[in-house]
Amino acid sequence: MSQIQLLEVTKYYGGKKDKRRTAGVREINLTIEQGEFVFLTGSSGAGMTTLLRLICGDLIPTYGAVYLNNLNVSRAARWHRQRLRRYFGYVPQISGLARKKTIGESLVDIAIPRLTGPPVIERVQNTLKLVGLSGAETMYPVQLSHADCRWAELACALINNPPVLVIDELTENLDGDTIWDMVHLLDEINRMGTTVIMATHAKRFVNILRKRVITMVDGRIWGDVPQGRFGDI
Repeated sequence: MSQIQLLEVTKYYGGKKDKRRTAGVREINLTIEQGEFVFLTGSSGAGMTTLLRLICGDLIPTYGAVYLNNLNVSRAARWHRQRLRRYFGYVPQISGLARKKTIGESLVDIAIPRLTGPPVIERVQNTLKLVGLSGAETMYPVQLSHADCRWAELACALINNPPVLVIDELTENLDGDTIWDMVHLLDEINRMGTTVIMATHAKRFVNILRKRVITMVDGRIWGDVPQGRFGDI
């Protein structure tokens, strides 16, 4: 079972000699077990995006370390980003879909070749079907609605069937029905053993699912409640 550990993790923005450098997160100690579903909540600027990027290796901490079992994610992020794709599927807050590539091409770029299992093109089709975008592999992002682009982002995170999904504000600016469909799918994926770590402001849906809720304030963990509600500390 894969376990995520953050040990005394601090991330500063700005150089070491810059007196005006700011802390994205400070002195974070956190353990997330494989198979957990964790909602990350807090106000804008609380450090949620920084924390998620540190967990999946998209950022390197200034101090401390992030581990996935015995893998030092902080070190792997410097030299083995391709390796991290096997373990983490990441949906950024701001869309990362390439405008000049079709959805299928974007998925192929992310997909890691396997010695066993379906070939890449079949995996692309199956993943798009899973998120309700069958046939979208030939379309460009500009041809899709905002909601469908977010579904495509989720497909990019799922293409390698990673044990950990790290999701940053996937539901922002979406209608209630779409949010529920996304959260329901993530809950089903979680039930099959995938760890889900999701930053969101969708209070209603956090309260319905009653998963582990971590609340951040000013770069620190202020509350960590199992089966919690939005804002529980």
